[in-house]
Amino acid sequence: MKILVINGPNLNMLGIREPHIYGSMRLDDLNERVRTVAIELGVVVEFFQSNHEGAIVDLIQERHGTGLTGCILNPGGLTQHGISIHDAIKAVDYPFVEVHLSNIQARDEWRKHSIITPVAKGAILGLGWRGYEGALRYLVGLTREP
Repeated sequence: MKILVINGPNLNMLGIREPHIYGSMRLDDLNERVRTVAIELGVVVEFFQSNHEGAIVDLIQERHGTGLTGCILNPGGLTQHGISIHDAIKAVDYPFVEVHLSNIQARDEWRKHSIITPVAKGAILGLGWRGYEGALRYLVGLTREP
């Protein structure tokens, strides 16, 4: 089983940008924690981060038909406006779980709407890096359940 983890714009700045909101953990540290859980579950994870919507869309499309178990997506700065990501998710054969480190529902009014949520299996908000762990366990469970 293979799970793709995609982090969108500005997530490369974790630990630097607004640590009072996003925490002090860097993206590499977050990835390492997710990798540890994946090893425990017996799955392989692939990590990708980009500040460019087209690069994210390209990757989503490239993984279609490859037997991918699922994708954990933190769309970051594209949450509200990533229409091409929304459309790419609808076109592929694997499920997505949307994850946000902060609770976007408790923040600025404009942050509360996600264009990704309608095409994701679910969304996890405000649980920090543990949201990624929950998404990983969920996607693995989808495959292993009878």
